Amino acid sequence: MTESLTPARLRVAPSPTGDPHVGTAYMSLFNLAYARRVGGVFVLRIEDTDQARFVADSERQIFETLAWLGLQWDEGPDIGGPYGPYRQSERLATYRPYVDRLVADGHAYYCWCSSERLADLRAAQQAQKLAQTGYDRLCVGKTAEERSRLPGFSPTPVVRMLIPDDVELEFADLVRGTVSAPRPDDQVILKADGFPTYHLAVVVDDHLMGITHVVRGEEWISSTPKHLLLYHWLGLPVPAFAHLPLLRNTDRSKISKRKNPAARLLWFREQGYLPEALRNFLQLLGYPVAAGESETQSFEEFSAGFDFSRVNTVGPVFDVDKLNWLNGHYLRALEPRELGERLVDHIRTYQRTDLTDAHAELIRRAVPLVRERLVLLGDALPWLGSLLVSDDALEIAPDARAQLGPEAPAVLDAAVATLAVVDPWEAGAIEASLRAALIDGLGLKAKVAFTPLRVGVSGQRVSPPLFESMELLGKESVLSRLSSLRATL
Repeated sequence: MTESLTPARLRVAPSPTGDPHVGTAYMSLFNLAYARRVGGVFVLRIEDTDQARFVADSERQIFETLAWLGLQWDEGPDIGGPYGPYRQSERLATYRPYVDRLVADGHAYYCWCSSERLADLRAAQQAQKLAQTGYDRLCVGKTAEERSRLPGFSPTPVVRMLIPDDVELEFADLVRGTVSAPRPDDQVILKADGFPTYHLAVVVDDHLMGITHVVRGEEWISSTPKHLLLYHWLGLPVPAFAHLPLLRNTDRSKISKRKNPAARLLWFREQGYLPEALRNFLQLLGYPVAAGESETQSFEEFSAGFDFSRVNTVGPVFDVDKLNWLNGHYLRALEPRELGERLVDHIRTYQRTDLTDAHAELIRRAVPLVRERLVLLGDALPWLGSLLVSDDALEIAPDARAQLGPEAPAVLDAAVATLAVVDPWEAGAIEASLRAALIDGLGLKAKVAFTPLRVGVSGQRVSPPLFESMELLGKESVLSRLSSLRATL
């Protein structure tokens, strides 16, 4: 239990219990910002002591999504470090000596109450609407034999903290100043399966890993007096605490994966958000910009001036419209080739796993046609989908076919004849030839002349720019599609 603190060491400690929560990224962002601001170290620790809720693939998803966001840790289970191991399940032998010491010093005790008895106790307290609830200390001062003579006995005990009457409920917070927390009950610190609970493990691990600043969500404010007791009882140096506001839905409720798909960190990748846009958005949620500052800031700009005193203490509302605006901004700021690569990667991963190399190259070339229309990477495929199907598989949407007027057969006949001799096959030459044949030659207005062509080429009422789309498709496909539509009229 030797002290090994190094200045400015921060950590994030998610639990692998399912899809990573967006709050994990939010907390990681602020921990990393301060660590980079002061030249410190950012640690990723996996808190997997809740075996009942453990999900095998969750750890990998945590690594991948945080890395995708550019929130890179300096020490962790995957890369190691001087304070490993960085999974709590691999540190079980570490915790027992601390538990034994707390029991020996009278700060903790064994509890043999069965889960049924505890459930009945909670129900009775709720029915009586007691102001003070929690464990009733039936096991305090008893041996296993003495306790076994009473109802609700379990032969495998847990270990509980013995909260003193004069427990200190106020503590200093880097974000909120002096904070007052509710009185804690006798918290379980070692479960019947031998695994520590969060409360003991977090204190021991933070100490042994040299964590100097504990930056976490405000839901842990009520637990901080318990943690401070453990630090004091064990004679450990106390880190600085900073409790960030929780992300909220528009109705001010806590954002959760059960009620809001945006609570899932993977959801943002699936929809096609850029990591730099999501990271910028999370910055704005907890750290409002000052006068004269831009809302669009890189992580480097954010961390360079980071100060806990500027963190917003009011739960920020997760405004997807603002995120969409930011994402559109970052999309249009990308170089066309870079945007094309990101579009190909997203479509191939989440929308069309059968995407061929030829189709991928077509998407890259089509970037100028769609970039101003995009909010998400996932928006591109509906616009470009008609370019990625074979000519005989193109379907004409009913609302698009309904737009075709009586002049459509003549338009298509003239267009096919004209396009057959266009050379070179470029958007400018295609447009000039069609205008000469349809507008000048047939005396039609542009909308009337080009609507059948748009329907024939894309199958839709609305499509990317027509002549550029024709150039991308190639002469053979365009003639085939227009002829196929003509044959149905």
